[in-house]
Amino acid sequence: MADRPTFRAELGDFFGFIRSPALGPRLAGHATGDGFWRDWFPALSIKRLLQWALLMWAINLLFLGPIAVMAAGMGGATHRLNIDAIPWLTALLWAPVAEELVFRYSLRRLKHIWVLLPLALAAMLNGPGWAGGLFLAVFLFLCWGAYYSAWPPARRPLPWPWRRTYRYHFPWVFHLAALMFSGVHLYNFNLGQTPLWLLPLLVLPQWVTGMVLGWLRVRQGIGASILLHAIFNGGPLLLVWLALQAAPEMAL
Repeated sequence: MADRPTFRAELGDFFGFIRSPALGPRLAGHATGDGFWRDWFPALSIKRLLQWALLMWAINLLFLGPIAVMAAGMGGATHRLNIDAIPWLTALLWAPVAEELVFRYSLRRLKHIWVLLPLALAAMLNGPGWAGGLFLAVFLFLCWGAYYSAWPPARRPLPWPWRRTYRYHFPWVFHLAALMFSGVHLYNFNLGQTPLWLLPLLVLPQWVTGMVLGWLRVRQGIGASILLHAIFNGGPLLLVWLALQAAPEMAL
């Protein structure tokens, strides 16, 4: 396996990617072997994922977050987060898995999108209950079953004309997925009478985060984007929890 690029090299690759998204090549150091298995379980450096999470936290804290807070103040929007009941399960497990499967899994695995995407969407919309869990279980069963099935057509790639068309339109698909990912997070707010022109500012952090996660999904795999998503979600919640332990009166 080739040496992994430095964080600076990965940052340069990311900026080049968002200017002109493309399905290849993978990042240097991406493990070889069963491509489907490596897509879900890539050889990851936790240190590198933490570096990306720290960068994203810094950008949101110092730049995008204040813009979102200003927009919320101007429009009267308030966040739905209940600090008396921090949603650890949703933030650390459910949202990273469900949202990555909805918005980014099919960026590289397009063949069964008409079956898998509705299942992932149903899981995300139902949330971490029995119904959402059932949809997610069916998604994973069909996803893995189709790939490792002994039936040859299940593993046959898309026809070349379809792949060529998708590659041509991939930049639009990538950026549309990032925009839709950010738009879904408007549900995190009680919008009140917030004017339409302020809505994009409320979810600027999620837009940039979505582009980073999309780049990582394409370059490294769906497992990498799920794990970074979970780390990224966990940081702010951990800070809120620590603040509540230091000053319990904040929860009142």
